[in-house]
Amino acid sequence: MTVDAHHHVWDLSVRDQDWIAEDSPLRRDFTVDDLAPEARAAGVDRTVLVQTVTVAEETPEFLALAAESDLIAGVVGWTDLTRPDVADELARLRELPGGRYLKGVRHQVQGEPDPEWLLRADVRRGLAAVADAGLVYDLVVLPGQLPACARAAAGLPELTFVLDHLGKPPIATGALEPWASAVRTLAALPNTVCKLSGMVTEADPESWTVDDLRPYADTVLAAFGPDRLMFGSDWPVCAPLASYGEVLALARELTDPGEQTDIFETTAVRVYGL
Repeated sequence: MTVDAHHHVWDLSVRDQDWIAEDSPLRRDFTVDDLAPEARAAGVDRTVLVQTVTVAEETPEFLALAAESDLIAGVVGWTDLTRPDVADELARLRELPGGRYLKGVRHQVQGEPDPEWLLRADVRRGLAAVADAGLVYDLVVLPGQLPACARAAAGLPELTFVLDHLGKPPIATGALEPWASAVRTLAALPNTVCKLSGMVTEADPESWTVDDLRPYADTVLAAFGPDRLMFGSDWPVCAPLASYGEVLALARELTDPGEQTDIFETTAVRVYGL
């Protein structure tokens, strides 16, 4: 069995994805029906669907989609962590159709101008509510925001923080520092997990090779270990650079066969409660 712990879907007739450039090949609909044959062909039988925009209506839609799908086993949704009634809102989401599939929350911290946004008192209160609800928190951040991630995780040991896309290291430049040191600091905290995902989108789009990705994969493998590392395709964001099957094959090439049960199944099942 293989779990894909990170993918997206969107329907542009329902709402725009304003982060997609007008001339991008991603500017079209990507649905579960598009994903399913690629996932099945790659041997993936369960997935985690992750939010794409900071719009409250998206999460209920994703939960309903999970309820109708035999592929989606969990949803990482979005809600405003700073709202005073965030605990009530999380409870409301779980009562909706498909609410049992809500496994985590994510916010586009990478777009916040404050590098310490996660440390704000109102955000911390929201993160505590996520922990109280038995959910996890996905981190989509840039390398310069990793120190704040470590401080937030240290301050909330009861909450599991999942680092998406390795923290978006500068693979295209080949630089490892200061990203690698910041990742090791985060990984030293036992309530942190990392996704082996999103690497091809950070590499040179014209000339990347598996050897360009290897130092970054090796860094998170050494820092987190296979029992705190999980595969994510980041489909369809990966699609202009590598197909679904190619991304999965890359992840297998970058990991030792003896570690792959954890990375491709067990970690995701445990962390997200699939």
